[in-house]
Amino acid sequence: MSTLANPMPDAGPIVLEKAELKSWKAPIALGIFALIALILFVGFGRDGSSTFRFAESTDVVQLPSLTLPTRATGIVIAILLVLLTLVGAALAQTRRTVQIWFVAIFALLFMVGLLTWASAGHTVPFTGLLIGAVSLSVPLIFGAMGGVISERVGVVNVAIEGQLLAGAFVSAMVGSMTRSPWAGIVAAMVAGVLVAFVLAAFSIKYFVDQVIVGVVLNVLVSGLTSFLYSQLLTAHPAELNAPPRFSPVDIPVLSEIPIIGPVLFRQTVIVYLMYIAVAAVYFGLFHTRWGLRLRSVGEHPQAADTVGINVTGTRFWNVSLAGAIVGAGGAYFTLGSVGSFSQDMTAGAGFIALAAVIFGRWDPIRATLAALLFGFATNLQNVLGIIGSPVPSEFLLMLPYLVTIFAVAGLVGVVRGPAASGKPYIKS
Repeated sequence: MSTLANPMPDAGPIVLEKAELKSWKAPIALGIFALIALILFVGFGRDGSSTFRFAESTDVVQLPSLTLPTRATGIVIAILLVLLTLVGAALAQTRRTVQIWFVAIFALLFMVGLLTWASAGHTVPFTGLLIGAVSLSVPLIFGAMGGVISERVGVVNVAIEGQLLAGAFVSAMVGSMTRSPWAGIVAAMVAGVLVAFVLAAFSIKYFVDQVIVGVVLNVLVSGLTSFLYSQLLTAHPAELNAPPRFSPVDIPVLSEIPIIGPVLFRQTVIVYLMYIAVAAVYFGLFHTRWGLRLRSVGEHPQAADTVGINVTGTRFWNVSLAGAIVGAGGAYFTLGSVGSFSQDMTAGAGFIALAAVIFGRWDPIRATLAALLFGFATNLQNVLGIIGSPVPSEFLLMLPYLVTIFAVAGLVGVVRGPAASGKPYIKS
């Protein structure tokens, strides 16, 4: 009896190679900014000199001011930006990621060039620019920390804007009635928890689309605070809308460090609480059992449920915790900055905080740096307006939002958020 030979030769194991995709988002964004630099710094170069002041008259250590030739500095920086763009394109061509430090160097050079070009014949108070940037970044950072916790546990927190606004309103009222800023900040945290509670109940318990719930909550809080402001706060401003503010507290020794001291260690208590919040969220997420459970629920809720983790409870309570953190950020508007509540005073800060979460790749430290970048862009428009920049005022008003769009759409590159973020978990 003859045997039939195998008509199919042994092909051996089949190896599937993962295709690596090129990402041109970052090089394209860098190219746009390099082109802007060429147009401004070279095509519309300005004569004269630009001075950067690094110390105030009250500082113990007096650093000398730096004076740069405006046109020459602009040309050199424009050339460097073009070279960095070419390097970024080469990295993308070889399927290598443009690292965050590379983007940071590019952004720093562009900012130095822009400040030099805009301040021709004027002096830029560099320390004051940074102090204002930190102040404007405080609610963004609180909002970003709440956003990181929410998305890491699997819930998209679009309601950051509403939580900030509720915290600002309640802190103004409670602080005014009790004459205690501490009572105001606690009340703001409670208000943030209440808004987050509604978000958690509808999105986790009743499986309503998380983005829709967040948008509705923002509109609800905006309308409710506007109504109460017009009916109560405007009628009794001294009793309900004049809270005592936290006074700046200087940290001994640290506050005398040149540049860093005035920027970071001559702040109010809320800013110091922000430092603690960032450190606590980072340590908790990546170095504790709580953080491991939280991240497992956001990545693979079925696997977490299998090992005995209560997915619904974990999501519910961590979204509430995020609301408390964001609410504290809302208190900064009334207890640390403005001193009273006004309609829609958050002005979209919650959405910029959400963008900082994405730009920071759902990492507390990176999200903080992203929020600082947006705060810097916001304060930059104020400084450029004061020194008489040739940039149109309408463009200066758009600057923070343009930075947000470019950062999220162009500079982030290919990122992946928590796998289960935005997806309701239905236990089988």
